[in-house]
Amino acid sequence: MKTINVSDVLDLTPVERIQLAEDIWDSVAAAPDAVLLTAAQKKELDRRLTAYRQNPDAGSPWAEVKQRILARR
Repeated sequence: MKTINVSDVLDLTPVERIQLAEDIWDSVAAAPDAVLLTAAQKKELDRRLTAYRQNPDAGSPWAEVKQRILARR
C-alpha cells in the first residue's frame, strides 16, 4: 500500500479533495461487513429502525432539513 501524507492531500484542490473523500467513502460503503459496530451502535440502529417502522412519517425529508440548515446562515 502506498503511503499518502496529509500534506499531499492538502496540496490537492478543494474539488480534488472532495472527489478523494467521495472515493474513499464509496470504497468503505462497498464493503459494509468490514465495518464492525459495537453492541451499543447496533442497539441504537435497531431502536431507530423500530421507531421508523412504527411511524414512517415522523421525520422530515432531506430536502426540507437541508433547506432549514441553509436558512440559518
